[in-house]
Amino acid sequence: MAASNKVTLAKRTLRSLPLDLWPEPDRNAWVAACQPATRLKRGGAVSHLQPATRDDHAAHYGNFLGFLDRRGLLGRDGPPAANVTPEHVDGYLNELKDRLASTTLHGTICRLRRTAQYIAPSLDFAWLAEIGKDLALVAQPRSKWDRLVLTEVLVEAGLTLIHEAELSRSMTKLGRACQVRNGLMVALLAFCPIRRKNFTALEIGRSFVKIRGRWWIVLSASETKERRADERPVDELLTPAIDRYLQQNRPVLARIGNPPLALWLSARNGTPISDKEVARVIRMTTLSTVGVAVSPHLFRTAGASSAAMLGGENPYLGSALLHHTHPNLTNAHYNRATSLSAAEGFRQIVRQYERT
Repeated sequence: MAASNKVTLAKRTLRSLPLDLWPEPDRNAWVAACQPATRLKRGGAVSHLQPATRDDHAAHYGNFLGFLDRRGLLGRDGPPAANVTPEHVDGYLNELKDRLASTTLHGTICRLRRTAQYIAPSLDFAWLAEIGKDLALVAQPRSKWDRLVLTEVLVEAGLTLIHEAELSRSMTKLGRACQVRNGLMVALLAFCPIRRKNFTALEIGRSFVKIRGRWWIVLSASETKERRADERPVDELLTPAIDRYLQQNRPVLARIGNPPLALWLSARNGTPISDKEVARVIRMTTLSTVGVAVSPHLFRTAGASSAAMLGGENPYLGSALLHHTHPNLTNAHYNRATSLSAAEGFRQIVRQYERT
């Protein structure tokens, strides 16, 4: 096979087309939209977004371009967003419907529309907005009830894993280090349910620091989705486990004398663990310990629900825990305590009648 054919085949197998393979008009328009503001010049249309949000938009637009490229439909000429046509979007939707949940499908089309509008602000994408509205009407969010685990259970599961690994005589040093890391991830995220990207990016001495014998998570305004600094102490219950992890287990994972500052290191090569790997590890760890694959995002639901159930005298505890400015956001998207409390009350009534 000729070299040029191999390159073409490699491009066709990509699901999300990376920025350097976008059509040049799209790529140039996106780069311009991402330009930060300077002292005498306004920034691009997406300069106000967090880097992670910009990357997410680019990835979704790249998915659309990748779909067109695999089918030989991708146009390389023309103005920015010239490929975003009703016919192309219709074909894209038909492919996505076979493998995406309805809410994910809605979010994907919304991000495609916003990205297209960013790179081609003069074009009218009202038709694409209407498609998004139609998808929103039929979207059915996946129930969280079968995946909701309260914070106290998650903390106990994490600490149990750490304890078992430290007492094990059959595990290798690397195996013990890996299990301690996994258990600490679960326990720490349960106590401090910050967003996954912030949790993954914790660095010793910068965003994860020890102050007067106690560990703190310290996030600057530029690191948080809310653009507000987030500083929170880690529960003292975890201090001994964190200290032992840093002194005994993390060096085993690092395998080198000068490891990176990242708190979480990969068991494969000692490099900072990726965002997706953190999600995978946490889901697999919770599945093996509590019987439910709890994603990092569901730790926030667990925190808000636990706060509402156990901290009734402090009604804004859940909002503060999730770093929200308005409690309505917490109640609408995260807090499941009302129905849980009702179910518990009903359970107690049933038990009472069973004894009579």
